[in-house]
Amino acid sequence: MTQYPRLLGLLLAVVVGCSVLSACGGPYVFRGREVYPPFPAPDIALTDHHGQPYRLRDQQGRVIVVVFGFTSCPDVCPTTLADLAEVRRRLGDDAADVQVLLITVDPDRDTQAVLASYVGLCDPSFIGLRGDSAATAQVLRDYGVAVAKTELPGSALGYTMDHPTRIYGIDRSGNWRVMFSTGDPLDDLVRDLRYLVQERAE
Repeated sequence: MTQYPRLLGLLLAVVVGCSVLSACGGPYVFRGREVYPPFPAPDIALTDHHGQPYRLRDQQGRVIVVVFGFTSCPDVCPTTLADLAEVRRRLGDDAADVQVLLITVDPDRDTQAVLASYVGLCDPSFIGLRGDSAATAQVLRDYGVAVAKTELPGSALGYTMDHPTRIYGIDRSGNWRVMFSTGDPLDDLVRDLRYLVQERAE
């Protein structure tokens, strides 16, 4: 009888511990918007900022983060990329297995040289991708990205490109798993991306 309170205390400790650890090995709960069931991310066939062909289907084994934007964007794009650079810093050693891609929605202005300079300033590990109008349109369709060109009379920019601010997370197996938006807590991105890095590829 004297051991009963002790055993009860140990049992309660285990229950509390299991609650903290996602119900004793239960399914991981994403902080971002989970894509369920996960499915293969649409392929991306563009040219990187080094002038080399890039295919998403060749990148399995790494966690890929995809954002759409353009280098003349005055606010949202640089904020998003700065946030992702900070996320990589917080990931520590796990950042080595995370690749951030910036796909330009303005290939007319975002030449290879412009993209190279831009992503280099954001984070040297980032890859900028561009394509001709047909290749760009294909990727935009595949990822459900609606883009609108808005003229800016009297502005030195001439025009801007309105686009969503989604961030796409693709796992090591090439499956689309989670989505974020600019402004989501960085700790949520760090947590979800670290899970994808440490998850065993199937």
